Amino acid sequence: MSALQSQKVVVTGGAGFLGSFVVKRLHEIQCGAVFVPKKSEYDLRKREDILRMYQDCKPDVVIHLAAVVGGIEANRMHPAKFFYDSAIMGIQMIDEAMHHGVKKFVQVGTVCSYPKFTPVPFREDDLWNGYPEETNAPYGLAKKMLLVQLQAYREEYGFNGVYMIPVNLYGPGDKSDLRTSHVIPALIRKCIEAKKQNLAQIIVWGTGVATREFLFVEDAAEAIVTAAEKYEKSDPINLGSGQEVSIRDLTFMIKELVGFEGAVEWDSSKPDGQPRRCLDISRAKKELGWQAKTPLNQGLKRTVDWFLSMYGTE
Repeated sequence: MSALQSQKVVVTGGAGFLGSFVVKRLHEIQCGAVFVPKKSEYDLRKREDILRMYQDCKPDVVIHLAAVVGGIEANRMHPAKFFYDSAIMGIQMIDEAMHHGVKKFVQVGTVCSYPKFTPVPFREDDLWNGYPEETNAPYGLAKKMLLVQLQAYREEYGFNGVYMIPVNLYGPGDKSDLRTSHVIPALIRKCIEAKKQNLAQIIVWGTGVATREFLFVEDAAEAIVTAAEKYEKSDPINLGSGQEVSIRDLTFMIKELVGFEGAVEWDSSKPDGQPRRCLDISRAKKELGWQAKTPLNQGLKRTVDWFLSMYGTE
């Protein structure tokens, strides 16, 4: 029996990409009640709306996913918005949760918080050993401040807040706007559009040598809900798959799955972002009894199949 079966859980960002899978997982374990605040009703940047939301639904547990997110280009275009909106939402959500007697607060951070040149695999203890990669530092630092806040509130007020650090997520339902999306949906969409238009090539940002680790969204949702059920410590926990892949290899995997037979041109005038990303996931195994189930090739196929069902190639 899940510890959440008698609990009322608020999931901010619950209508979004990750949030929809977290809500689905909560229903699967028969959570007592799940409330997803709508943007049209509660602007979580405004303290008065947060206050009203807590008064309206009186949650036992909060899973805070809401943030302004996007890929390298979106972070470069809107560094101030990414910093302010993500920070102000989290800071006020945590503070009001403490005042309203919330029993547990689960904050989802970001791999962007790690220093630019963190030794691979990234260990949670490395989080403070340098400045994040410049293109997404404002967002990464805003999220990292929420870890500081939760640890401070635990120390001073005994507030039960926990912090998860997922690596880059992917899966069905992700957004694919080429200006704002993350790398996997952007590459899938580029290949689909190129195949539709019979283009000879696609252009991909950077050199292709940077590496990333990707976590299938269903696996991430399972880990986050498991943390809500059983994790009680202040130490952050990495969530990853343990599988590192270069952007070059990833591009050719997606190209093959979509069936695009053209060439790939690398635009080295555009940034690669952080040189390498791969997480040490031993703490998640130890503390949550969790590890990712979906290999990259299987997850990519499911993701490409979803995009093809939505956009097609004919």
